[in-house]
Amino acid sequence: MADLTDWRVEDNEFWETKGKGIANRNLWISIPSLLCGFAVWLFWGIITVEMKNLGFTFDFSQLFTLSAIAGLTGATLRIPSTFMIRVAGGRNTIFYTTSLLLIPAFGTGIALMDQTTPLIVFQFLALTTGFGGGNFASSMSNISFFYPKRVQGTSLGLNAGLGNFGVTTMQIVVPFVMTFSLFGPLGGDPVIGLAGFKKAGVSSFIQNAGFVWVPVLIVLGIAGFFGMNNITTEAVSPNYGNTFSAMIKISAMLIVGFITSIFGLWLLLYVGVTKWVVLPVVIFLTVFLLRQIPGPIKPVLKRTYLIFNNKQTWVMTVIYTMTFGSFIGYSAAVPLGIKVVFGYIHDAAGNNMGLNPNSPSVFAWAWMGPFVGALIRPVGGWLSDKVGGAIVTEWITIVMILSALGVAYYMNQAYHVPNPEIYFPQFMILLVILFAATGIGNGSTFRSIAVMFNAEQAGPVLAWTSAVAAYGAFIIPKVLGEQTKAGTPEYALYGFAVFYFICLILNWWYYTRRGSLIKC
Repeated sequence: MADLTDWRVEDNEFWETKGKGIANRNLWISIPSLLCGFAVWLFWGIITVEMKNLGFTFDFSQLFTLSAIAGLTGATLRIPSTFMIRVAGGRNTIFYTTSLLLIPAFGTGIALMDQTTPLIVFQFLALTTGFGGGNFASSMSNISFFYPKRVQGTSLGLNAGLGNFGVTTMQIVVPFVMTFSLFGPLGGDPVIGLAGFKKAGVSSFIQNAGFVWVPVLIVLGIAGFFGMNNITTEAVSPNYGNTFSAMIKISAMLIVGFITSIFGLWLLLYVGVTKWVVLPVVIFLTVFLLRQIPGPIKPVLKRTYLIFNNKQTWVMTVIYTMTFGSFIGYSAAVPLGIKVVFGYIHDAAGNNMGLNPNSPSVFAWAWMGPFVGALIRPVGGWLSDKVGGAIVTEWITIVMILSALGVAYYMNQAYHVPNPEIYFPQFMILLVILFAATGIGNGSTFRSIAVMFNAEQAGPVLAWTSAVAAYGAFIIPKVLGEQTKAGTPEYALYGFAVFYFICLILNWWYYTRRGSLIKC
């Protein structure tokens, strides 16, 4: 598609006669690409459950760590992705980053064909699935430039909300395709469950969890290349060069993200540095090293980095972390969390007494929360267009606090009785409410950012806040894994509720109290 040199979406005549059709075409190619990015990034939440069922010789802490590795890398790659649209153009970025997902999708399928595959191989593949996490920042930044402010709550809500359906889609598709030979001889032989594990002697095509995305990604890569546009105005992507040079720039920025992610994981897994130190170190190093890339990237980043001089960038980063960070973190951790809390019997002291014969099916229930959270996200954007994003955010924060405390209570009850399944209905109802609140909050906070910042800065701020928030996919599985190992999984939810309360105070102080300077 031709580059767009004239793009004036705030001009109503231009928008109605020309802009809307182009914007909608780019949006409807962006959405399935983003959906697959989420699916590949977060498929460890389902894969690790099946790995445990089949007898892959890793403990729960190691399996939670795979999700955490993917979360850390995906979040870190969102930092360079924040600036890719201005440096490389929208079409070029979406096409290339979508195509890169073929690496983890195919590689994971190969690794899952053998139960003796070493842990380090899965850790490497979890690292590469971070491509899917990074895509969100560039996708949201790109779509923000295509639509006028008056409809950005809806358009961004659609892109993010339907893109987030990648989590639900994955949680439904992956368990299904693991049950049969999807690709015939090309897909390899089934993996047989080992003795002593839940699926002893049962055949599983677990490798299809990776292979199923390969043909879809090929089609989406082609659609992105031939169906999307680069906007080459001064405010968007004025000097990206040609497609090949754009891909070189994107690669250089992604390499920086991988280097800092690997360094952070080394500190965390091998040196023993606490995660609360590792995260700020990784973020700072990534931002710093991006500025050191020579050539045309440097002056572009210098201008874009002006967003860090605005205090509201940092306030909205914290608040958006509450909403999207919770959505993505719970999506990554809940499947294995259900397996741990309800799939085993524990005594009053929390000691594991063996498998629970009446445990609820993880695959039957885990998809419900992410489904509701993604489905309701456009509603959050639409509602915020009507009454204001900050007001909507304030109310959903209260709901998040109460539902998180409720989930923690029932986790605690289930973890200390011989029949934990009796608490599962209450747990699931509150969990779905929590997911719904995160979805509405995703839409409301994005609408606030779109209104609060000017046209040049709104896209990068949207992408930056999503980058930091994505560390929820690292923090939540990591914290839940640690607290589960300690026998107190409910403590994780208590901690998250405290964080939500802090966000409630921030949102009230800066945006909704009488006398606040910004109304959004």
